[in-house]
Amino acid sequence: MKKIYVLSILLFGMFSCSQNLTDLNVDNKNPREVEADVLFANATSELFDFMASTNVNINNFRLWAQQWAQTTYADESNYELSERRVDERAWNTLYATVIRDLKEAKTLWAEKELSPAFLEEHQRNQIAMAEVMEIFAWHLLVDIFGDIPYTAAFTDDVTPAYDDDAAIYADLAARLDAAIGKLSGASVVGSSDLVYGGDVAKWKKMANTLKVRMGIRMADMNNATAKQMVEAALSSGVFESSDDDFRLHYTSSTPHTNPLWVDLVQSGRSDFVAANTIVDKMNALEDPRLPYFFEDQYEVVIDTNTGETAIQFLGGIYGDNNNYNSFSHPGELQKMPTFSHSILDYTELSFLLADAAERGYSVGKSAEEYYNQGITSSILEWGGTTAEANTYLANPDVAYSTAQGDWKEKIALQKWLAMYNRGFEAWTTWRVYDAPELNIAAQAGTLPPTRYTYPTSEYSLNGDNVEAASGAIGGNTKFVKVFWDMN
Repeated sequence: MKKIYVLSILLFGMFSCSQNLTDLNVDNKNPREVEADVLFANATSELFDFMASTNVNINNFRLWAQQWAQTTYADESNYELSERRVDERAWNTLYATVIRDLKEAKTLWAEKELSPAFLEEHQRNQIAMAEVMEIFAWHLLVDIFGDIPYTAAFTDDVTPAYDDDAAIYADLAARLDAAIGKLSGASVVGSSDLVYGGDVAKWKKMANTLKVRMGIRMADMNNATAKQMVEAALSSGVFESSDDDFRLHYTSSTPHTNPLWVDLVQSGRSDFVAANTIVDKMNALEDPRLPYFFEDQYEVVIDTNTGETAIQFLGGIYGDNNNYNSFSHPGELQKMPTFSHSILDYTELSFLLADAAERGYSVGKSAEEYYNQGITSSILEWGGTTAEANTYLANPDVAYSTAQGDWKEKIALQKWLAMYNRGFEAWTTWRVYDAPELNIAAQAGTLPPTRYTYPTSEYSLNGDNVEAASGAIGGNTKFVKVFWDMN
């Protein structure tokens, strides 16, 4: 009787398993379908987190812009990419997460049944908003890598060919024009729009400001097209103040804190100090943003002629292994979990328009006015005052009429300083203008690279096409230039 009882249990177990084998194919932890609104929010979060992070496994832009130096490990300050697969993470974040999610969101919104609660106007605007953000991600990929898979990407072709970077930019500009033309009226995306809360008018300003950025990027190689883009964008409406910034406001609780807080505070690590590159320039200019950018280690210097005192912050040698306790550190604001992060803003636009004015574009103000506007906006953004901005602008080494260098060098230095905490745009400013003068990395013995290399995974998964692309750009090296880098 005992044996029969045991056998019945075994048979019951076998029967139960046979009945539920199909359940093994069901993922009970993740949703089978994701709403378009969720995909849009996730793409936004991933894009901003990638651009804001200073984790050396994810984003080395602050280091390549020589805003910060490192302490124990200085590999990334000497432009090491492959060991930590930094190039691959940038590639995968933008392709496999940001762009993929935005494409899927657009598809789902396009397929959504129209109703009194979801009008054609809502559908049109939400697709256009996702399209603008997707264009932003594509232009980042071009600016980082150069030639990339574009036309054949996200198709059934599992080994997509690479497109010419200038041709991609031209297509992105056309797509941006189309998206701008569709942005009007209202949207019901609401809280899923983490930046503008569904404000279509602000999205249109953002799209036009992106158009100005892309235009100025290519101005040295195609001035006529750049002029048309910039003037058309201004006519349609760009950022009018810092209230329009494309900025994500983080929260005080994980996982929605600023990644800087994770890297600088939660990690408990002491990996970064101020770089002597930026500190030396700011000390010389008596820049009022210094105590906001950096904190801790500094010296008080007394002018022997006037008796006036000045604080001199201490920057670690760029590209060297620096002692954390000997140099200034990233400032208090950057260590706050709620510190917001912008990836396109009014300050940047001001310097772009100063450039445009110098090129003779019809932009409404002089280069000097836009230059002053950009500097003032940056100082106020960091907590300084209008009086401090005016004093700084009166410094002969800062004033547009008397600062050293040609107009490109003047704009480049002040834009590079204003892009502190926005490492990608600071690094790109240096690439666009070949200014300001940056330091030779202590160990690498070179200036910063001009692009990321293609990830190793491309050589194993898409070998023929990545080899062809490498040949087309002059080799898959860090010192090949993207199409707009003419200096």
